Amino acid sequence: MSVAAGSTTIARPGFAAAVAAERIKLTGIRSPWWCAGAAVAVTAGLGAIVSVATRYEGGPLTVATTQLVHSAGMAVVMVMAALAITTEHSTGTIRTTYLAVPRRGVALGAKAVVVAAVAAAVGLAGAFGSWGLSAALVPDVDLALHGAVEWRQVAGVGAVNLLAAVIALAVGILVRHTAGAVALVLVWGLVAEQLIGLLPGVGPALTPWLPFQAGKYFVTADGTATGLLGSPWAALGYLTAVAAGLLAVAVAVARRRDA
Repeated sequence: MSVAAGSTTIARPGFAAAVAAERIKLTGIRSPWWCAGAAVAVTAGLGAIVSVATRYEGGPLTVATTQLVHSAGMAVVMVMAALAITTEHSTGTIRTTYLAVPRRGVALGAKAVVVAAVAAAVGLAGAFGSWGLSAALVPDVDLALHGAVEWRQVAGVGAVNLLAAVIALAVGILVRHTAGAVALVLVWGLVAEQLIGLLPGVGPALTPWLPFQAGKYFVTADGTATGLLGSPWAALGYLTAVAAGLLAVAVAVARRRDA
């Protein structure tokens, strides 16, 4: 697409071109690769350890058990997502990005697509790695994926990681500073929601409405669970709405302020 400016034609890259540019930027440096590898290793390794420990202690070991610590890998993915935008602000390259793609909604939307896709792939690799290692280390327990519930409990980590990355990216767009954005997403995802759930009286009522707790419920709920949000898929829908809403707010703010 192009517009005429006097005798000069200025090209405006389309969304596909913006996505391709963001993919090159994200995969062209080492830190996202290190984050992706660390997230897969943490998710698979800790998941297998929890499974073995659960079996050793005589507790019930299920497919959901293999994914109980998926939030550890998710935290690494969220850091990667926040860095994808805050490093551009810290180095000043965000100005170049906005010059190349003047429509900031397109630029940030393309970045969200790329970051989300990487996050989903990392989540799937870590989740299936955790499940596979657990099945190999505890062969006397049936951890086969017999139906839709078990498949959701494993593959669902990819969806939760995707949405968590979008939330972290939105936080990065709003905060712009690396230290602040990383601290916020880590405290929110790993600490704050846990503490809110411990509040006397109101904690249990608030927990289902906390985004990352909804994601955890989606991954670990069995086929008979019905929380305050209803089915696990309703919990995923709620997490999706939170991520989309926060990204929309972040893009709106980015359009109104200087780079």
